[in-house]
Amino acid sequence: MHRRTALSVSAALLAATPLLSACSGEARPGTAAVVGGERITTSALQAQVNDVRAAQNRAGEAAAGLIQSTPGLERVKLNRMLQTAVLERAAKDAGISVSQRELEEFRDGQLQKAGSAERLEASALEQAQLAPGQLDADLRFRLLRDRLFAHYGSEEKALEQLGAAAKALHIQVNPRYGAWDAQQIVIGDQVTPWITQRTRPGQPPAGA
Repeated sequence: MHRRTALSVSAALLAATPLLSACSGEARPGTAAVVGGERITTSALQAQVNDVRAAQNRAGEAAAGLIQSTPGLERVKLNRMLQTAVLERAAKDAGISVSQRELEEFRDGQLQKAGSAERLEASALEQAQLAPGQLDADLRFRLLRDRLFAHYGSEEKALEQLGAAAKALHIQVNPRYGAWDAQQIVIGDQVTPWITQRTRPGQPPAGA
């Protein structure tokens, strides 16, 4: 899981740096982060935020509370985008994959637990800030994550490999969103390491 692209470490660094930094040393406008030399644009990030806000606004009487409880939504979404890139790289290098059929079966199982699509979507929105259109990506993330843990046989080993993948990707984050911590695989000062936030057996589905 030690490389995001076929580029060498030095080439990846050379490719990534101009994308994020302008000549003045400030973050280049329009770039939220760079992962393995590829940009995550602020417009792509904002699209995910907007989808969640739209879903929250459709929540009726709960709308105001949902919005007020998620003031740092941009950072939350950028975190997940970066974490997904790290996990995908780690899974690929470990020979782990998720088929469309497996994803559909997992989704069906979550629907049965929730009781209905509406309840599943409401739970995901409230607990994990997921819009309905983001559910499948979240389910895939969870499947890959759990398989990676099973593959390495211990949380410690899995976290070690994920940390190595994060470092190999040479992730750079626009300071507007905080500082990237490759060891914790998170932006800024979040308290709980992302990878340990796993759904317990029987717990309502709500994302990682």
